[in-house]
Amino acid sequence: MEVTWWGHATCTIEDSGVRVLTDPLFVRRFAHLRRRRGEVPPPEAAVAEVVLVSHLHSDHLHLPSLARLAPGSRLIVPSGAVAAVPGLRMLRRVRQLHVTEVRPGDTVRIGEVRVRAVPALHDGRRLPVGPHRSPALGYVVEGEARTYFAGDTGLFDTMADAVGPVDVALLPVGGWGPYLGHSHLDPARAAEALTRLAPRSAVPVHYGTYWPIGMDAVRPHEFHAPGDEFVRHAAKRAPEVAVHLLGHGERVRPEAGR
Repeated sequence: MEVTWWGHATCTIEDSGVRVLTDPLFVRRFAHLRRRRGEVPPPEAAVAEVVLVSHLHSDHLHLPSLARLAPGSRLIVPSGAVAAVPGLRMLRRVRQLHVTEVRPGDTVRIGEVRVRAVPALHDGRRLPVGPHRSPALGYVVEGEARTYFAGDTGLFDTMADAVGPVDVALLPVGGWGPYLGHSHLDPARAAEALTRLAPRSAVPVHYGTYWPIGMDAVRPHEFHAPGDEFVRHAAKRAPEVAVHLLGHGERVRPEAGR
């Protein structure tokens, strides 16, 4: 299996002949955020048999980026997403996307790969807050390897049991602003997640890509440092885990066999 990090939470997982794309975000600027590192992913990044959306925040469910998917692509989203985000209905009709809503515990099979939805500790609602609620999710992609894509999440007591055994963990270690709450992982909390999940390999994501316009001088280490800090914390807390620090557009074939 192979993992490519395109920036933020956008990754391609290739396993058993299936390309899985996570939380696609293919723009240089949106809302108050600007891409400060890495090029916008190339067109081939949007090619996938299945696309996973972890939750409804606009940096994870980004409608213009989903519009770049090939007609007929399979899109897996949290339960309630179509009601909460009317633009999904239009994409489903115009782009002929096959949209499947899931809750924790649900599984979807695509070729030789099984995708299992798992819980996340995060506010999954579309903002600004509306009447529709939708869970935040992570996903475990099971093929030749078991790859955990955490989406956005904080630590929670049942994380190990809910996620189950995994070989590779794609963990968020930062954000797009200078402050993170308890429903996010910072480098230290992400290293703690490694001790609970015990994967063979890990890739830090969700950092060093987008930053608020006009805030370049506000706590800039929160933008630049999370990847290196995660490597340092992981070496102390979970030295048996191989951590792969990728640049934007770089790929790795992490050790996955047990």
